Amino acid sequence: MVITVEILEATLEHLFLAYTALLIGALVSIPLILLSLYNAKLASLIMRFSNLVQAVPSFAVVAVVVPLIGIGFTPAVIAIMLRVLLPLIKNTYIGLFNVDPSLIESAKGIGLTEFQVIRYVRLPNAYPAIFAGIKFAAILANSIAVLTALIGGGGLGSMIFEGLTNFNTTKILAGTLPVIAIALFLDFSFSKIEHWLTPVYLQK
Repeated sequence: MVITVEILEATLEHLFLAYTALLIGALVSIPLILLSLYNAKLASLIMRFSNLVQAVPSFAVVAVVVPLIGIGFTPAVIAIMLRVLLPLIKNTYIGLFNVDPSLIESAKGIGLTEFQVIRYVRLPNAYPAIFAGIKFAAILANSIAVLTALIGGGGLGSMIFEGLTNFNTTKILAGTLPVIAIALFLDFSFSKIEHWLTPVYLQK
């Protein structure tokens, strides 16, 4: 019973950590992406920064946060957020930018504003790319949240590393299995949401 309560608490803590970071990453990404659609220099700068962060190993990103910010929940959130920026930004930008120009011209021709073009033309056509990015970012956040236990992030990662330290197989599995289950659930659920929201003519 004690171990079950511990797993539940660690799982909730893990989910809160990972998806607080993912939400912040999305809130940072969205305005930058929309601005970059109309500013090539900004788009280039954002993509270079995202690619640079993605090129750095996950463990190094987690480690470098410590001397800059310290340890605990907030540094863990920042480390995860930095890792999920690239799939969020890159896939959304590519999806919104690579819409057939004739569709956009037609939309403007019938009097749609820029906002309406984004809402009714760019977004529906970009859903497959956007959801692929969100799904990858969500799964990535789930895995990086395990590593952030090393800097005080808590959650399931703490159980896993505690089990490894004490050679406690039960504790290792108690931390690892929920992480795997979350990843599988995310893959399935985001695939379903993508299918529901993607226009029929774009579905394969």
